[in-house]
Amino acid sequence: MCFADTIRTVEGYSDIIVMRHFESGAAKRAAASAGIPIINAGDGPGQHPTQALLDVYTIEREIGKLDGIRVGLVGDLANGRTVRSLAYLLAKYQDVKIYFVSPDVVKMKDDIKEYLTSRHVEWEESGDLMEVASKCDVVYQTRIQRERFGERIDLYEEARGKYIVDENVLKVMQKHAVVMHPLPRLDEITVDVDADPRAAYFRQAKNGLYIRMALLKLLLVGW
Repeated sequence: MCFADTIRTVEGYSDIIVMRHFESGAAKRAAASAGIPIINAGDGPGQHPTQALLDVYTIEREIGKLDGIRVGLVGDLANGRTVRSLAYLLAKYQDVKIYFVSPDVVKMKDDIKEYLTSRHVEWEESGDLMEVASKCDVVYQTRIQRERFGERIDLYEEARGKYIVDENVLKVMQKHAVVMHPLPRLDEITVDVDADPRAAYFRQAKNGLYIRMALLKLLLVGW
């Protein structure tokens, strides 16, 4: 069965479709075929908008503001859909600065950087996690995803383990700052960080339940 036919068939069984797909742009293609709401739950290395919604909600709850924040995005920025969506959404706020910290082989792609520039959002690429962590309100760590590298295991090994959030990073962070992560993690945040009150990633994950409940209500019954 072709993709469009699958969507139209599922549409007959439901009031809303929540879809995760391995191809970037799949949710947009589904929406073109469906007469009911489509929620993009992650489309390959493209976007993850519901994660971005829970992320900005978490930032506001943890930091107390969104305008004027400094956010460091760390890890696989080329293939990580969560950081792409978060950067896109942060551009809607005022006086935001975003730092990109990643191995050279997985730098943030030009489309996001160009979008930020078009929205007059200040951004900077850095190879120094410690320096960035000392400046930021949010250190947003992501894992290096093996499946995104295909047969290029050499590139995966080059990227893996280069930037790790540990007690040394916590020491340079500001007292009000937080560490976030979309989860699951591998070894990019050491387990001893969990006990620090600035480790917000499990609170972040819990917030996802409420944000997605609210989104379903909004799309199904309105405000």
